[in-house]
Formats: sequence, structure tokens, C-alpha cells
Amino acid sequence: MPTGLCSAAIESVGMTKTVVHGMPRWTLAVPPLALVVLVLSWGRDLGTLLVLLVCAGLGSAVIAAVHHAEVVAHKVGEPFGTLILALAVTVIEVALIVTLMASGGDKAASLARDTVFAAVMITCNGIVGLALVVGSLRHRTQNFRVHASTSALAVMTALVTLSLVVPTFTTSTPGPTFSGAQLAFAGVVSLVMYGMFVFVQTIRHRDYFLPVTDAPAHATKTATTGTPSSAASGTAARATSPAASGTAATTTATPVETADAAVAPGVNGQRSADGQVATGGTGETIDENGDSVDEDGETHAAAPSGKIALISLALLFVCLIAVVGLAKTVSPQLEAAVESAGAPLGVVGVIIALLVLLPETVAAVRAALRNRLQTSLNLALGSALASIGLTIPAIAVASIWLTGPLVLGLDAKEMVLFFLTVVISMLTLATGRATLLQGTVHLMVFSAFIFLAVSP
Repeated sequence: MPTGLCSAAIESVGMTKTVVHGMPRWTLAVPPLALVVLVLSWGRDLGTLLVLLVCAGLGSAVIAAVHHAEVVAHKVGEPFGTLILALAVTVIEVALIVTLMASGGDKAASLARDTVFAAVMITCNGIVGLALVVGSLRHRTQNFRVHASTSALAVMTALVTLSLVVPTFTTSTPGPTFSGAQLAFAGVVSLVMYGMFVFVQTIRHRDYFLPVTDAPAHATKTATTGTPSSAASGTAARATSPAASGTAATTTATPVETADAAVAPGVNGQRSADGQVATGGTGETIDENGDSVDEDGETHAAAPSGKIALISLALLFVCLIAVVGLAKTVSPQLEAAVESAGAPLGVVGVIIALLVLLPETVAAVRAALRNRLQTSLNLALGSALASIGLTIPAIAVASIWLTGPLVLGLDAKEMVLFFLTVVISMLTLATGRATLLQGTVHLMVFSAFIFLAVSP
């Protein structure tokens, strides 16, 4: 589950004056302020100052919505946490797309395609490239799990090809569009593939998607009645000490295991060499900051209370209402600004995708700085999968009452960029190790996408 922003918000408690049990003040103030801006701007001709105010309220509401979604996700845990976060982000994206399509008429026929494709390019090249560059500058070479990353890439490639490439070559309807039956089929297939990916990521093969650590705290294991246990679960595994009971078998110590045992967390309130403390009652390991450390060596902020989760859930709905209303209000000015700048209308989709994916970008970069590249890849590729896997079915349903055409097929230039992205991503993810060079290549492809979007 992407917990970067949630952890960042909790870490900022010491620097930010809070109102309710550790909730930053801005997370409580933004939702009602966004509603106030919506009331003031609804049904009015927007001047320059009011347009800037609406845009500021829209961007703030998006960031606040993702923050509250992550708080709720951190409370409920997997797999529901991932679903809540993905659904919240997708609701924001679909709300922006549908409101702009409803007000734009035929001019917005390709907005859904532009936004989804932009999300794929931003995540697979922009976020991945930035995470690789930032992480490599600090840690030189970073490791990740090949099985997880290549599996996500395979699902993403199939989703984009079936939903955005195939419509260019269908013959049932004129132009790069789907017929009603084809659109329904694409929506069902997208939903099934994304649902299966979430199931595999959170339940079936969750270990594939855990961050790679150089020296995990649970490397030393003691087998008790056939069941391995680790220091993180409250059993101090010592490779050089005798078994605690007659049924406990001690594994043979290797140099790595001996080193791990030297820094393994203590038990019954004792502090280990790395500053971690295990509570005596539950065996739960906590670090010196009061955060829990799981059996995989991953540090997590303490889960919020039920009261905090309920407050965040209510504020999440307020943020989503504000996002839908503010997007409807500012959509004519946004399209007019793009036209006055001489840029194609496809830039509107790029702006929407950049806005929605901004919080995920920050979380991915923070994870890369902590040498958790697998977490960065989970965020980037997971965002791409959620964007297309949930947006296409939602747009298929919305097309029932939308009167204008729905153009989904990519043109030749965009297909070239997509297949280039797939090839580069395959080469990057095939080795399980990433360097500065690979990140630079991804960023250059992303810059080419932005440049060609503005100057086709």
C-alpha cells in the first residue's frame, strides 16, 4: 500500500501545529475552504483572480483527498487500503474527465484517451525516471524485485494495447473509436485484469512486492516445531546460542546471518544495536521514533485511530465533491487558456494527469531516497494500472449519457512513444538493478512526450 504521503504527514506532526490528535491543520482546513470557493464561483463568469482561486482550490482539494485516502488506507490495511487509494484517485480523474467532456462537446472527444495515455507516460517514464535518478544519485545502484515489476509491466502493456491501440484498427465504427459492444468488452477486460493484479499484489503473492533490503532483520531464523520465527515476532533468533527448548532447532549460522543477529531487535523492552525496541507483551518491534517495524524490516508509522480514520473518510468525500464542482467551474477557462497558447487540446489531458499524479510522484521520490526503489515502482506502475484499469470501465459507463463521440485510439506518434516506453521498461526491469543511466533514459523519453504534446 502506498504509505509515503501518510508517513510524511505523520512525520510532520513535530513541525506542524495540529488540531485533532496529530492531524495537520491544513488537512482539516482545505476541504471546507474548497467548498467555500466552489460556492463563490458556481454559475459566475470567472475573472482572472477568481480563476486563480479556483485552480488553487482544485489543486489543494486533490492533494488533500489523496492524503485522507491514504490515512483511511493505512487504517484498514491490505487489500482494502490499496483499493481505497486507487478508487479515490480514479474518482478524481474520472470526475475531471467527465466534467470536461460534458462541457466541451465534440472538442473533448479525445480527452479520456489523452488523460489515460498521459498518465501512463508520466508514471512509466516521468515518475520511474525521476525515482531512478534521485535514488541513484544518493545510493549509486538500487535493487528491486524483477517478478513484481515485470508482472505490473505486462498487465499495463495489455491494458494499453487493448484499450488505446486496438481502437485505431477496428472497422465496426469510423475513426479510432469502439462500438458499444467493443467498449463494454474493453471495460470488462480492463476491470478483470486490474482486479487480478490487485489480488496478486495484496494477497496471492504479496511478498513479490515488498521492498528489497540489503540486510533484513529477519534473515536469522530459528525453526520451532517446523515453523520459522524471526526476531520481529518476539523470538530472539541467535545463531550461536543453543535452542531454547528441546523442540527448537537452530539453523547453521552464515556470515550474513551472524551480522544480522548482531543488529536484530531486542525483546522484552531491550534496545538493540540499531535502536529498535521490542515490547514485551506482544513482541511488536518499534524503533526509537515509536514507529513499528514489521517482519520484513519495513518501518511503518503507527496506524491512525478509528476517530481519525472516520474524520478522514468524511473529509475525503468533501474533497471529492469539491473536485468535481471546481473542475466543472474552471473547465471553460482551462480549455480557453490552452487554445490561446496555441497548444492542442490534448494538453488539457496532460494537465489533468499531472495534477492527479502529483502526490504519487512525491511519495515515489521519497521512497527512492530511502533506498526503497521497489516501493517507488509499486507506486508508479500501480498508478498507471489504476488509471487505465478503472478509468476505461468508468468512461464506458459514463458514455451511456454522454452525447458526444468517444475517441480512444492512439495516433501513430503516440503508439511509437508507447512501444518505445515498453521496450525501455523491459530492459530496465529485467535485471533487478537500476542505475543513473536508466533513469536518465526514462526522463528523456518523458521530456519527448511533453515536447511533442505541446508541439505535435
